Amino acid sequence: MIRRSVVPVFILIILGCIFFNGCSEYSVDGTSSEKPLAIPNIKLDRPKIVAFGDSLTAGFGLLEKESYPYLLQEKLRADGFDYEVINAGVSGDTSLGGVDRIDWVLEMDNVKILILELGANDLLRGVPPTKMKANLDAIIKRAKAKNVRVLLCGMLAPPTMGESYQREFTTAFPDLASEHKLTFLPFLLDKIALQKELNQADGIHPNPEGARIMTENIYRALRQMIATVG
Repeated sequence: MIRRSVVPVFILIILGCIFFNGCSEYSVDGTSSEKPLAIPNIKLDRPKIVAFGDSLTAGFGLLEKESYPYLLQEKLRADGFDYEVINAGVSGDTSLGGVDRIDWVLEMDNVKILILELGANDLLRGVPPTKMKANLDAIIKRAKAKNVRVLLCGMLAPPTMGESYQREFTTAFPDLASEHKLTFLPFLLDKIALQKELNQADGIHPNPEGARIMTENIYRALRQMIATVG
């Protein structure tokens, strides 16, 4: 199901800074200087959900057991869904960095769902929306070629980027969701952004309680997909 969302301007502005802390891990062209951390204890016979994104996915400033992929694994297990959640988040990742590493991620056996959460670092760097959209399109197409379903998490640009940039960037995500018939989550940080008690000291990244709410946001969208995944 594809939904569009209207988000207050102050939330759009903070989204442009979400991944600033991790940008030093990438070169100017957006390529990654390292692979994601090694993934332990992968069982080849279990279907996998890959959480593919940047610092929000990686769990910046959190313990592993406080990150949303870990919490998502716990929710799936509690509800009787036998999926293995893989944290393929890298702080500072861009859409181009995602293109560079998506094939490595999709080489894992039995990947069924990809949670795609990228784009805010493109905004921070002023990458043309057409290039970001093309990169995300390439990631989606590679996932679909492997029969992997995609849950797309949208991003939004603030008006300070200019009307044309804001429009092209913000509409890129729902347009891709519509074109590829994807499940679409418009705003990952719904009920978290700008809530001091739900964020770390930087006021940007969710704290453990914020991460739990973020997990709920993702899980509501994810459950729409699970029943139809073979």
